[in-house]
Amino acid sequence: MNALTAAIAAALMLAPSAAFGAEPKGKVAAPASMPAAVDSKTAADLKRVQQIVATRCSLCHGVDGESASPVYPRLAGQHPEYIAKQLADFQSGRRKGTMNDQARDLGEDDMRALGIYFGSKPPLAYPVRDEDLAGVGRYVYQKGNAFSGVAACASCHGPKGEGTVQLPRLAGQHAVYVEGQLKEFNKRERTNDNAVMHAIASKLTELESRAVSVYISTLK
Repeated sequence: MNALTAAIAAALMLAPSAAFGAEPKGKVAAPASMPAAVDSKTAADLKRVQQIVATRCSLCHGVDGESASPVYPRLAGQHPEYIAKQLADFQSGRRKGTMNDQARDLGEDDMRALGIYFGSKPPLAYPVRDEDLAGVGRYVYQKGNAFSGVAACASCHGPKGEGTVQLPRLAGQHAVYVEGQLKEFNKRERTNDNAVMHAIASKLTELESRAVSVYISTLK
């Protein structure tokens, strides 16, 4: 983590809403609690992150990373390193999708800062609406399926879906989005991070894919 990234993280932890709160006429003021390490250059980078979120990211993912549509991933609480990696993959074309154009002109510092911005937002979770379906998903997520060779999701993403800096946080993610990604992994249409996930997704039944996606959406 470089000095810029550390300063942004500190600013967010101290005053996340103030650091990125909008003011009239597009002006952004540094909060009183912003640490001394945030100099004029870093303040400018913070302002740029706010502008990127307001003019691009928020259209699909929401200002706080809580996307209104289930086809777009929720970014709140996601690992900053994972977000930065996905942005870099979209920029390079390693991962294909609508994000390729959005990531094209982002700098490395922008990607790190956006990861920290969304990673600092508190994630939410969905209530259990179909306990039977979620129960099937819970079994597959926590134990896998020994009969078909499906590995437990928890073995990589953790029992609570918290993930790691290399693997995404799944807890609270839209069920529709998770299921869509599993289908893409199965068909090898997801063009990055495909090696391990294809082997898993290709063995899931349609019921298992739906159930585990619903269960993941209820995790906190």
